Order: sequence, then structure tokens, then C-alpha cells
Amino acid sequence: MMSDSESLRPGDRFQDCDGCPQMVVLPPGSFWMGSSAGPEGQLVSKDPGHKVTINYQFAVGVHAVTFNEWDYCVKHGGCRGYYPNDQGCGRGNRPVIGVSWEDAKAYACWLSQATGKEYRLLSETEWEYAACLGTTTPFCSGNTISTNQANYRRTTPGGPFPANGFGLHDMHGNVKEWVKDCWHNDRTGAPTDGSAWITGDNCSQRVLRVGDWIENACWFSFPGRTGKNSDFRHILGGFRVALTLTL
Repeated sequence: MMSDSESLRPGDRFQDCDGCPQMVVLPPGSFWMGSSAGPEGQLVSKDPGHKVTINYQFAVGVHAVTFNEWDYCVKHGGCRGYYPNDQGCGRGNRPVIGVSWEDAKAYACWLSQATGKEYRLLSETEWEYAACLGTTTPFCSGNTISTNQANYRRTTPGGPFPANGFGLHDMHGNVKEWVKDCWHNDRTGAPTDGSAWITGDNCSQRVLRVGDWIENACWFSFPGRTGKNSDFRHILGGFRVALTLTL
């Protein structure tokens, strides 16, 4: 269905055009973000952890943006005319790969123009909230995860693995996902309201949330993150989009 922001409620799904991503509405909420170590004690970043409160309703792509959705953008004059190579993984409803943060931003800008709404990348805080649903374990499934619950063998079309409690697929596994934030190795002082951290000395690098298909499962736990140059393109990199909604 097409969306009317005024009438949407948490759990509702919508699609703003035939070639647009399917979105699902997330409720406001609070959670504990970050960790100093991942499963088995691996250090993932300097982060003391902090409470976050998101006091607005927003929508998130049910899946990472797909090749079909990316190609639709290019066909309609957007995405800088760039056709990423699928590197033998396949196109169609598989997540688009080989896209930089700048490419992802260009997609969100085109989608905004096409729909008249302000589509954007998720903030890192929103991404972790969407992924973890307030859990404090490394995975939404608990302390462990299996190949029946997430893809960490090769990219797959969105959908065969179970959605999380918000209705989102592949927050673990499939591809790394770009978010809006500048890279900070130490997240002390990070925003606590859901907004992106877009100040600092290292905004030439942006955040990729780790969780791609090639990683050992230990490395796509919720704390997993890395920083890459905003023009970095790689077989593991994809993204999903978000849309702030009125309450």
C-alpha cells in the first residue's frame, strides 16, 4: 500500500511507489546501546554503552535495498547512473552490493525526489535499535545464532530467513549496511536521542554496521561496526533506508 504518514501505526507496512523499498513502521522506544566487546570477548570498538531514547515513530526498509530497487533508480535517472557489478552473487531481489556511502546517499536523495518524502539513511542508533529490539544479548536470538536464522554463507534474496520482532529481515547476515554517521572509534558522547552523529574530525569516513555473509558469525553481533571512506565500494557493502514519521 502507499503510505499516509498520519494514519500509520507500528508494524504497518507500505511502499511509496512500485519500484520503491517496502517499509515497516517502528515504534518509539528506549534501549541500551553499545558494548565494549562482542561474543567471546572480541573488542569491536571503544564504547562504554549508553541509554538511548527514540521518541518518534519511523519506518525502516524491510530488507536492504535490492538490485531491482537500485536498477529502478538508475532507470529513472537517479543513483548517478551507476550500475554496480554483482560480483557473481546475482541481482534481482538480492541486496545491492558494491555501493559506497555516497552512492547510498544518492539513492536516498532520488527516492525523496520520486516520492516527495524525506528518505534517508538510518542513524547508527536507529540501526541498532531496529536490529536489537532492546535485547542485551549479542544477537536477537540470544547468545548464539545459526545458519537457519541468518545468512553468513553468500548473499541471498531478502526474505528466506526469519524477520526480527520489528518485521525486519537480515539485520544479521547478508550485507554490511551503511548508516549516516561519521566514524568515531570511541563513542563516548554519542547522541542519545536517535539522531546521527555527524560532527567530528573524521567525517570522510562513515559507519558500516558489520554483519555480512562472509563474516564468522561472531563478527555480526550487534556491536559489530567499522569505519570506511565515504567513497569505499566493496562486495560486502549495502544499505537500507529510513523515513521519519509524525506521531
